Amino acid sequence: MKDLNILIVEDDEALADSLNQFLSEIGNTKVAYDGFEGKIMGQEGIYDIAVLDLMLPEISGYDILKSWRNDDKLDMPILILTAKDTLSDKVHGFQLGADDYLTKPFHREELLMRVKALLKRYGRLGTNNELTVGNFVAKLNNRSVDLNGKELKLNGKEYDLLIYFLQNPNTIITKEQIFDRLWGFNSDTALTVVEVYMSNLRKKIKTMSDSNPIKTLRNVGYIFEKDDD
Repeated sequence: MKDLNILIVEDDEALADSLNQFLSEIGNTKVAYDGFEGKIMGQEGIYDIAVLDLMLPEISGYDILKSWRNDDKLDMPILILTAKDTLSDKVHGFQLGADDYLTKPFHREELLMRVKALLKRYGRLGTNNELTVGNFVAKLNNRSVDLNGKELKLNGKEYDLLIYFLQNPNTIITKEQIFDRLWGFNSDTALTVVEVYMSNLRKKIKTMSDSNPIKTLRNVGYIFEKDDD
């Protein structure tokens, strides 16, 4: 499950570090310790799920949640993790678009269960660690992909690139988002590396399929077109 990206927005450093440690068992974690940083990181659109505190310095969790949900380009589950435990707090959180609400103190096992449930609901994590989109079946445990019933042989980054598209069908993904997701914000690699891997991936798909679902939107980015029929 290491292909998953998890954003943690929590100003309590001890708790944030604890969350970072055990959530890293199911994905790649990034931590923001204040609301401003958390809001900006979430807007990158490279995260599969966000665990969001409400009482944050700079910008409140409610305002972050509202901002993210007003951004049509963002489609990630958001789990509120907070000490605010009144019914009105929970109602307000769900009204703003939270997918789940867990109060502190909490049990680690319950948080993991809820995170995994949201990932499955959003198609980030398939049943038995399989992700099926169209004719593609990705087996997340051994990092393999079948296309039309046959193995599609991909190297590391090609696999990561395809998984990113499978997790976000019918969604425009920019070149910058792909770069940040696969190579990281601080990478010295040139942005053109995205085009190289995109070309390689398309060629390999073409050898096994009459059509290629990954389309280029000039000056915008790419989209994996999933047939809903």
